[in-house]
Formats: sequence, C-alpha cells, structure tokens
Amino acid sequence: MVLSVLVGAAGLGWQRVLGEIAAQLTGGVSPLSEREAAILWELRVPRTVLGLLVGAALAVSGAAFQGVFRNPLADPYLLGSASGAGLAVTIVIALVPQYGLGVPVQAAAFAGALGGVGLTWLVGRSAGSDTATLVLAGVAVGAFLTAGQTFVQQLRVESLQQVYMWILGRLSTTGWREVLVVLPYLVVAALVLLVCARLLDLLGTGDEEAASLGVKPGRVRALVLIAASLATAAAVSVAGLIGFVGLVVPHLVRLAAGGSYRIIVPLSLLFGGVFLVLADMLARTVLAPAEIPIGVITAFTGAPFFALLLQRRHS
Repeated sequence: MVLSVLVGAAGLGWQRVLGEIAAQLTGGVSPLSEREAAILWELRVPRTVLGLLVGAALAVSGAAFQGVFRNPLADPYLLGSASGAGLAVTIVIALVPQYGLGVPVQAAAFAGALGGVGLTWLVGRSAGSDTATLVLAGVAVGAFLTAGQTFVQQLRVESLQQVYMWILGRLSTTGWREVLVVLPYLVVAALVLLVCARLLDLLGTGDEEAASLGVKPGRVRALVLIAASLATAAAVSVAGLIGFVGLVVPHLVRLAAGGSYRIIVPLSLLFGGVFLVLADMLARTVLAPAEIPIGVITAFTGAPFFALLLQRRHS
C-alpha cells in the first residue's frame, strides 16, 4: 500500500510524497502544491484503499465459495453475480447513455449481481437442495443472463466500448465515495465469514458429521453464500469484473498455510487486498500515462500462476 501511494503517473516524487505525509502527521510545511496534494489525497490514496477493499472482498468471497462447495476451483462469480451485474450495467449504459459509468451504473451492477445470485438460488431450490444442483443452476442462469447482455449490446453497438471498459475492471475513483460504498458491505460480510470459518471446517467433514456436532449445514451454507455474494456485489459495483483474485488468492493461502478455513478466511482478506493493490499499481504505471485495465493484469498474472499451481498439485 505504501509503495502504491508513492508511485503514479503524476510523478509527484516519492520523497515529496513522504514529506507530505509527514507534514500531515506533524503539522509541518508540505512540499507539494495544492493541486499535487489533491492528486495524492483525493485520487491516489483512495484508489489504493479501494484496491485493498475490492481485493479483500473478492478473495474472501472466493474462499467462502470454495468452502461451501468443497471445491478449490469455485470463485465468487459462480452463482451468477458476474452475469447479472454485466446485464444490468449493459442495460444502463446502452439504453440510458447519459449516465456513462457513474453512480447509476454502480447501483445497477450491485442490484444485478444480487439479482443474478437470487435467481440462481430460486432455480436451484426449485430443482433440489444440494450444492451440485445450485452450481448447475448458476451455470444455466449465467448463460441466460449473458445471452441477454449480448442481445442488448447488439441493439446499441455504439455502447460496446463503455461496456467492455467496465467488464475488464477498473479502480478509477473521484474521491472517497467508492471506498464508502464498499466498506460497510465488506465489514458485515467479513465479520459473518470470520465467525463462520470454523463451521466451514466442520462442513468439510460431511453434512452428517457436522449435524451430529450441532451444526445446521443448510443454514450455514445459506448464511455464508449470502455474505459472500454481498461482498462480491459491492466489489463488482465499483470495480467491474476482475477475475482470478477470488480463485488464485485462497488457493495460494491454502497451499501455504493449510486447509483450515479459520486460517484461509482471514489470510484471504489480507492477501487479496495486497494482490489487487499490486495489480493496480502495475496497471497504472507500466504504460503510463496510459492505463491498462486491471482485469487484464490479474488475468495475465493469475492465469499462468494458477495453471502452475494446478500442475504442481497433480504432479
């Protein structure tokens, strides 16, 4: 986080940035101009904090999904949150173009993500109560919503660039508003998942064994999925669809620290934030002053790394 604050396209100079931070802490004289201080405190610092929160939300949600479905390949978008958010955002951008990528798009993404998960839940519950049925329902709902998104895009071809800007992910900020959007949902979801971490370990032993220990598997799964979906929806609403964070980070934590979710959940929060802050730093500095979509960075780094992990796992 410190490194992310020190570097950027504006070229403030890391010594002067440290001097500004010291001046704020001690009441001294700042080496930055008013404009440069605004760039630091209203753009660079909020963006770093936003990256930390979004990465933490996606990683802890991925860990929760992997615990519920007992599958290390599960990710936060498994139950239709990505396709639901994508359809909602496409509708707003294509049919109400005056809103661009502003607040209505964030609200639409949040509602669409939760709507996609809710639809998956309804379809899955109508067909059965096991997790395999829920996963299949997520695949079906995701395909249906993605088809709807493609249809809307074809109606308004001129909106494709804006839609893909959002799909590829971004951490653009105009102050602290986006941070305040994500923070309350992440706090609530993180608290729920931290409390349920031990119960996820018990679910891993099987439903009958967990029930014999006083755990109600159905209720635990529902609570964990709701909390994880809430965190995912909040992250998607402000940052778009950023892939691999929720898949790779929990897997790395599991390999390094063991399979207990009492360890995986809190460490996924921490290292998910770290991973996305580093990815965003690369996104805005590699081709500065141009900026690479952060989803491209996470895919370029996450996909080969995950393939290597899979190879090591099965070797």
